[in-house]
Amino acid sequence: MATQNAVQNPVQGAQVVGRVALLLRLVGRKPEGTSLAGLVRESGLTRPTVHRLLTSLAAEGLLEHDAATGKWVLGPEIFLLGSVAAARFPMEDIARPSLRRLASETGESAFFSIRRGNETVCVLREEGSFPVRSFVLHEGVRFPLGVASAGTAIMAFLPPEEQEELLADWKAHAGDFAAGHSADVVRRNLEETRLTGYSVNPGLVLEGSWGMGAAVFDQQGRPAWALSLTGIEPRFRADRQEFLGKLLLEEAHKITARVQRA
Repeated sequence: MATQNAVQNPVQGAQVVGRVALLLRLVGRKPEGTSLAGLVRESGLTRPTVHRLLTSLAAEGLLEHDAATGKWVLGPEIFLLGSVAAARFPMEDIARPSLRRLASETGESAFFSIRRGNETVCVLREEGSFPVRSFVLHEGVRFPLGVASAGTAIMAFLPPEEQEELLADWKAHAGDFAAGHSADVVRRNLEETRLTGYSVNPGLVLEGSWGMGAAVFDQQGRPAWALSLTGIEPRFRADRQEFLGKLLLEEAHKITARVQRA
C-alpha cells in the first residue's frame, strides 16, 4: 500500500502544479484580469477546483481578486519573481531600442514576442504615434505558432519536420484560431514568409487588424523570438508592406547579431 501511495502522490502533485501554471498563464493573458467563470471555461476545470486554486494562489500573493470588477489579476509576488528573472533574460535591454525605432519610424505599435514551446508570448510593447490602433496584441497574449504575424515568422524558419508535425494535427494545435487559419492558408503564409523574410497577417485574428513580423534567431540559429508591428488594414496595404518589412528585417538582424555575439 505504501508503495502504491508513493507512486500516486508524485502524479497528483504534478497535476496540481500543471493546473496552477495553467491558471497563472490564463490570468496573465489579460492585464485587466479574468473572471472566475472565464477561467473555468478556458481551463476546462471544475468551478470548485478553480476557486480553491485561485484562493490558495491569492494567499501566497501570486494572484489578487479585484473586488470592484470581480476579476482575478496577477499579484505582487509575480512582479517580484519577474523582476528577479529579468536579470537572467535581458531581452528588455536588447529589444527595446529596436521597438522604439520601429514605433517611431512607422507610427505603428511594435511588439517583441518569445517562443515558449508551441506558442508565442508577447512580452514587450512600444506604442506608435498613429492615433488609431489595434488592440489584439499586448503583453502576456499567447498565440499558437503559425497564428498571427510573430508566430508565422517563427514557424516559417523552423526545420521542415517541426513545421509538418504541427501542421499534421493543425486543428488541435490552432484551437479556436483554426477557423481563420486553415492549414492551407498557414502553408501559403509560411511559404510567402520564407520568400520575403517577413510575415504578413491580413486580419486573420481579427478582421481589420493587420500585422507583420520578422524572426530573431538565437546562438544556434533557431528562431526564438520575433518583432512585429500591428495596426489597422489601411496602414498595411501592399504599397507600404515592403517598407515595413524592410524595417522589421533590419531591426531583427540587429538583435540577432547582438544575441549571437554574446
